[in-house]
Amino acid sequence: MQEETLTRGLKNRHVQLMAIGGAIGTGLFLGAGKTIQLTGPSILFAYIITGIVLFFVMRALGELLLSNLQYHSFVDFVRDYLGNTAAFVTGWTYWFCWVSIAMADITAVGLYTQFWFPEVPQWMPGLIGLVILLLMNLATVKLFGEMEFWFALVKVLAIVALIVVGLYMIIQGFTTDKGAASFTNLWAHGGWFPHGAHGFLLSFQMVVFAFVGMELVGLTAGETRDPQKVIPKAINQIPIRVLIFYVGALLIIMSIYPWDAIVPSESPFVQVFAAVGIAAAAGVVNFVVLTSAASACNSAIFSTSRMIYSMAKDGNAPRMTGRLNGRKIPSNALFFSTSVILIAIVLNYIMPEGVFTLVTSVSTVCFIFVWGIMVICHWKYRRTRPELARNNPFRLPLYPFSNIVILAFLAFVLVILALADDTRTALFVTPVWFVLLLGIYAFRMRNGKARR
Repeated sequence: MQEETLTRGLKNRHVQLMAIGGAIGTGLFLGAGKTIQLTGPSILFAYIITGIVLFFVMRALGELLLSNLQYHSFVDFVRDYLGNTAAFVTGWTYWFCWVSIAMADITAVGLYTQFWFPEVPQWMPGLIGLVILLLMNLATVKLFGEMEFWFALVKVLAIVALIVVGLYMIIQGFTTDKGAASFTNLWAHGGWFPHGAHGFLLSFQMVVFAFVGMELVGLTAGETRDPQKVIPKAINQIPIRVLIFYVGALLIIMSIYPWDAIVPSESPFVQVFAAVGIAAAAGVVNFVVLTSAASACNSAIFSTSRMIYSMAKDGNAPRMTGRLNGRKIPSNALFFSTSVILIAIVLNYIMPEGVFTLVTSVSTVCFIFVWGIMVICHWKYRRTRPELARNNPFRLPLYPFSNIVILAFLAFVLVILALADDTRTALFVTPVWFVLLLGIYAFRMRNGKARR
């Protein structure tokens, strides 16, 4: 019997925009004001440093995926290089990361919709949005790609519009209620590091979370046409995206408004657009963050279903989730993940908002773990299969120095997380998740349901 395989329905433009969308989160549109207030202009350096490190993570991921086109996701090479126990823990951890983010984002869809329809119960838009996303993911992988293409395009156009409008304001010497727009605002209000090294270091916890999802490109390998050409192109453009979409946007914002004049509770995008007389600025930004939340949830449904499907093929998830429907879509895996995400609708009634903060903080720690595992796998691949590396045209630069730098940076971020009260709890809760997974795996081994 011929083995079922995922269909390669994602085109170059789908993967390119998915890579961009994975590098742009709602934090840039809504949370940037709070981030700037806590850190000042030095936030730009934090984004540059983090962007460079995660670019190397993506290069390691890309090299591994292209070393063997039978790898459909990174859980495949984790099993290959670190064994099935590591694959089981990594796969389910990544699944948990995206499920928790989806639960928070589907709740956000309800909150953002209430901006226009305050009388609508918060749970209703989230439920409707989740059903629509599920139905579209069940259709074809090409339709998923189309959805993500347009979701990402909305975010890109919003940032480009901000940069163009902002540059015009700076060149014209536009005067706001906080003074003249000028690049000198970047250093004229306390310097680049107004809160010293402490404020700069604490910014990394927020910056790293902003990049969560960038590795989604690594889950498209099995469904991408011409992956040897498309994936390297998407990964190599990451530095440009970081400079334009994060550094560029924040640089413009802090040039128009001095960093200490930006209202932390309000989106700086709203402030900029409102300053030039766009009365519907708040509505425009609300539409952008609504599509951004829908995009994140869409990515979560896709990524968790592919991860479950990949693990089911190796006996690490329920066997039924490893089946494809007639359109080569892992429909059972989609239903499984979506049913768990659906719990968020119930949680809107019975659980306080603080629980979501905790879950997403734990998710961030788990993402750091997943990135670290990818880099360790790459290190072992280079050491044990040098012949594959020699024949691979897409190699991680500066090996093994880059591997060491990446792992040191990820360890540094964990230390930073321990310094902040709102994220410290996650460091104590996360080990419980890993102990639980190892316990489940040991139980499955005793019952002969897991591979060694």
